[in-house]
Amino acid sequence: MTSQLTAPNTIEKLTWTWRGHRIQYAVQGAGPPVILIHGFGASIGHWRKNMPTLSAAGYRVFALDLLGFGDSDKPGLDYSLDLWESILKDFWAEHVQQSAVFVGNSIGGLLTLMMLANHADIASGGVLLNSAGGLNLRPDEVPFLLGLIMGAFRKLASSQLTGPVLFNQIRKKYRIRGSLRQVYGNKQAITDELVEILHRPSCDPGAQKVFASILSAPAGPRPSELLPRIHQPLLVLWGETDPWATLETAEIYQKLSRDNKGRPAVKFQSIPETGHCPHDERPEVVNPLIIEWLEAGMRHR
Repeated sequence: MTSQLTAPNTIEKLTWTWRGHRIQYAVQGAGPPVILIHGFGASIGHWRKNMPTLSAAGYRVFALDLLGFGDSDKPGLDYSLDLWESILKDFWAEHVQQSAVFVGNSIGGLLTLMMLANHADIASGGVLLNSAGGLNLRPDEVPFLLGLIMGAFRKLASSQLTGPVLFNQIRKKYRIRGSLRQVYGNKQAITDELVEILHRPSCDPGAQKVFASILSAPAGPRPSELLPRIHQPLLVLWGETDPWATLETAEIYQKLSRDNKGRPAVKFQSIPETGHCPHDERPEVVNPLIIEWLEAGMRHR
């Protein structure tokens, strides 16, 4: 195991080898384990405002750069939610070995639901932060014309000729900043540091092929398919101005929070003037809510 300090954030990263691939992870604090799962294109650095506070509150906090993201390897594989689920399960078996709370943003939220539904023996609860409904849109969710456009875009992104050119345009810093301005409700949270956290891994060898693979990956299970199999407590925090995972998307969780017959409590809370990444946009709001929920619902189970 090796360690390194990576800029621009100061979270110390360690290296774990999974099936021959190097995966970067971090751990801070001592106490009941909490595992943080980032969203698409993000990494451990996206939790830089959360890990110190959660660990200081008495928790052993883990975070991973999922394979294909951050400082982890970017091999030419067929990327999917199932692949990352296997990584999380194996990581838990090697490094955690104690029932943990999983915390996920965007596709990390969907992975959190998968861990709760499929691995109840290792997942004691979950926190969803504007959880995605799928890795990609499903054919029945897309109008015909938009489906044709998306199909053409996937072909361009996967082409050996046009794929690198397209990806090089997408990963430019000003485009990343523009995308953040669309999905972040708190514009003050869009800093040069954040843009660098998202941009730097896109310069790694293999990043373009990871991007192309994910565009063609299966959407994965729907939350509505997973939730009936989940019997652990859930905290759902939702940025109200998210244009991707809207409050309408969150209706399934709001309904569960109002009617918890025959299942553990689901707590739902929306966060005003906040978009797709509430943990990064409003850590002063999100961190206390998570800690309060952990203290009230998890320590005394």
